[in-house]
Amino acid sequence: MFKKMVFAIGACLISCLGVAQSQEILGVLEQVERNNKDLQAFRSLTQSRELELKSGNNLPDPQFGVYYLPWSDHSGGDYTEFQLTQSIEFPTVYGARSSVNSIQLEQLKLDYTSRRNEILLKALSGCYELLFLNQTIDVEEKRLEQSEEVYRHTQLLYDKQQVGRLDLNKAKVFRAQQLFRIDQLQNKKKNQLLELRNLNGGEELTLNLDSWNQHLDVPSQETLWQEKLLLDPELLGLSKQEEVAAGLVRLAQNKGLPHLTAGFNRQGVSGSYYSGIYGGLSIPLWSNRNKVRAARASLDYHELHSGVRSLMLATDFGKQYNDYQLKLSQYQDYKAALGDVQSDTLLLKAYTLGELSFIEYYMELQFFREAEDYLLEMEKQVHMLRAQLLKHQL
Repeated sequence: MFKKMVFAIGACLISCLGVAQSQEILGVLEQVERNNKDLQAFRSLTQSRELELKSGNNLPDPQFGVYYLPWSDHSGGDYTEFQLTQSIEFPTVYGARSSVNSIQLEQLKLDYTSRRNEILLKALSGCYELLFLNQTIDVEEKRLEQSEEVYRHTQLLYDKQQVGRLDLNKAKVFRAQQLFRIDQLQNKKKNQLLELRNLNGGEELTLNLDSWNQHLDVPSQETLWQEKLLLDPELLGLSKQEEVAAGLVRLAQNKGLPHLTAGFNRQGVSGSYYSGIYGGLSIPLWSNRNKVRAARASLDYHELHSGVRSLMLATDFGKQYNDYQLKLSQYQDYKAALGDVQSDTLLLKAYTLGELSFIEYYMELQFFREAEDYLLEMEKQVHMLRAQLLKHQL
């Protein structure tokens, strides 16, 4: 037990480290959790189901009956009788049902946590997409400045009759392409903000994200899997399903015990009355038939299903972990290969010095820009994969 507690504390510390984000992103996630309409509806549904489970363990209503028999061949007074009774199942049934209800309430909380994690992952991915778009827009705006400089230089060469109209038109189209690219990215940014606003329940969000304030390391695969066993709502839900099925077996067994009835009875004729207690017993010979066997069969299913599903989740997690490590390694290698070479600046200088024709400048520039764009895309993918891997920490 002590080891489990220590490991749980360690897992929580790892979790705090693993999901460390910028304060702005954390603020977004907190707002989404508070304002998201889906989560608000789920909280209301959870409360409704919780009350429904509790009401399912209430006692039956008491019964009150009265007899008044004035019509008959009798010389004495009229016959009267009333009776008040309360029926209950065997007391251990309520304890067994209460135990099952408690586990089902924990299941409801896990269902909410699972839904919450899914929505917060969408919000986090949206923030990452927005961050990627902001970085890409910054890059494209710098490229626009370079394209304008290229156009001015080409215009100057054209005025000196050192290049023809074709080169000038190419420079003009080159600048226009950069403007279109920025417009497209700005439109994507607006759409992404709309998606985040939708996740935030229609409330406006203002974000100025410009850098990845997050380390990319993750714990070892075994450590992370043990953490998931403690925190992941789907894995925890599988064990809860087994516990509920086992509890239903005990409940079915207890329902085979007699039902009890107790009450008060009063009878009277011509001013003479008899009163006393009433007791009854109902033996469920037929109503509980095959229910224990059915509950045990359900328990067998859930035990087998839990094992199969856990194995599938472990396999999926292993693949996910391997995919992340591979993408991270590729990203780091590609970043190191690209280095800090200022290709745009060097090529522009070579073009303005007349060392490259426009078409040579353009072809060389496209090669390096595609490499730079690919690096930005890989950086986004690494963070997205990491968010998926650590979804249980949200």
